[in-house]
Amino acid sequence: MVQNQNLFDQYIKRNNTGSIKWDMTQEFFGTKDVLPMWIADMDFPSPQAITDTLIERTKHPIYGYTAPTSYTYNSLINWMKNKYEWDIDRDSIFFSAGVVSALGTCIQALTKPGDRIMIQSPVYTPFFDMIQKNDRELVNSPLAISEGQFRISFEDIESKMRNGLKMFILCSPHNPGGRIWTKDELCQLAELCLKYGVNLLSDEIHADLALPGQKHYPVASLDERYTDMTITCMAPSKTFNIAGLQSSVLIVQNHELKKKIKETQYAQGFHGLNIFAIDALTAAYNHGDQWLTELLDYIEKNVRTSLQFFKQNLPAIKPMVPQASFLLWLDCRELGISDKELQKVLVEKGKIALEPGNKYGPGGEGWMRMNIGCPHDVLMDGLNRIKKALS
Repeated sequence: MVQNQNLFDQYIKRNNTGSIKWDMTQEFFGTKDVLPMWIADMDFPSPQAITDTLIERTKHPIYGYTAPTSYTYNSLINWMKNKYEWDIDRDSIFFSAGVVSALGTCIQALTKPGDRIMIQSPVYTPFFDMIQKNDRELVNSPLAISEGQFRISFEDIESKMRNGLKMFILCSPHNPGGRIWTKDELCQLAELCLKYGVNLLSDEIHADLALPGQKHYPVASLDERYTDMTITCMAPSKTFNIAGLQSSVLIVQNHELKKKIKETQYAQGFHGLNIFAIDALTAAYNHGDQWLTELLDYIEKNVRTSLQFFKQNLPAIKPMVPQASFLLWLDCRELGISDKELQKVLVEKGKIALEPGNKYGPGGEGWMRMNIGCPHDVLMDGLNRIKKALS
């Protein structure tokens, strides 16, 4: 379904829809009078094919128990083959309401209280929560920065794996940095997991948002040996802006791992996706490709606009150039002010809400995360608010 790019220019008011991003700034930032560019959903309408599918389904007046059909499974199988040259089968696919809940389920299924689980900070905040709230020991291998991009510290990872580790949680592509790990980096990490008998839990929710000219590699697709130890989490939610429908996918090709995860889901009382989540996921993967191509072109233009704006107007702020997603990781350390003071001036003087970097753990201090998945006019408004706050 071809849609012209003007779709992404239109401003759609989201206030008073229950939107966390737009309606809960009072709770998170202490005021309603801010432009929200924080939580990671976009201000673009989802593909028309998804809307049409949901409208059509509501015309049937019975909303009973529903399960994915072969049509749903085939949509996923074809998407993975076409996007990533990754051959998966129906038996390897099962579902979760979200990637965060999938992470929690996998931790409960494959580790025990007290077991050591490694992450790489700064990273998506729920990684910390899911480990610590499930009484596992968090082991951090901080990411390094070289030539403006995050780098994996393999020596540090191996030194900590020697002391015993049950699971490694990978953010691929990385949130908040937008880094796509190379095939060599992924293989090097996977080899370490193999060497030390560590299960690799790979959060690849931003995979489909690789920007033009970039390529994402699902780590499980790179070698049959990696396939056997890897749990891959993906979702159409970020890609097609349908996070509120709560629909995500786990791909697990090791039968024993899958069995343990499924048993834990059943113990939690999880029995599958709701009817609209199933239909939206199916429509997204069957009909969303052209829309996604146009979206990524638009986001790339927003990235270029933002980089140029900071260079010309606020050179002390240095964005990490993203290779994927609609998030900008802003290095504000040269401003020489505390995280608390930076947040205060942005909210009170600039009237703009960004995510404070220290939420993402060690290494996030002095950074901010900015959501640029919005129409160009809204982006310019946000950039000028940052300029006003810091001028």
